[in-house]
Amino acid sequence: QVQVVESGGGLVQPGGSLRLSCAASGSSGSIYVMGWYRQAPGKQRELVATIISGGSTNYADSVKGRFTISRDNAKNMVYLQMNSLKPEDTAVYYCNALAGTPRVLYWGQGTQVTVSS
Repeated sequence: QVQVVESGGGLVQPGGSLRLSCAASGSSGSIYVMGWYRQAPGKQRELVATIISGGSTNYADSVKGRFTISRDNAKNMVYLQMNSLKPEDTAVYYCNALAGTPRVLYWGQGTQVTVSS
């Protein structure tokens, strides 16, 4: 069983920055993909960014150029640097990790990000 725990959310003004962190623990093998998703009130959960163990990344169009995902494979950590934040970035941000054989997708509990003046 893999535990996924996010941290780093909070309240920030428009144009500001936040860095989210996510730790995945308990995996006996490789963690293939780690990613960030978000869910705003009344909306479906959506992809923000993903990163595979080799370092390739994928971003939602809405965050390209503003958010950066990175990963520390040795620590099973993934980070999301969020710059130039907009009110529409307000959401609960969830981290996930694809791990194990067979591969299972594990989710964290989420961390709230609020962008408001």
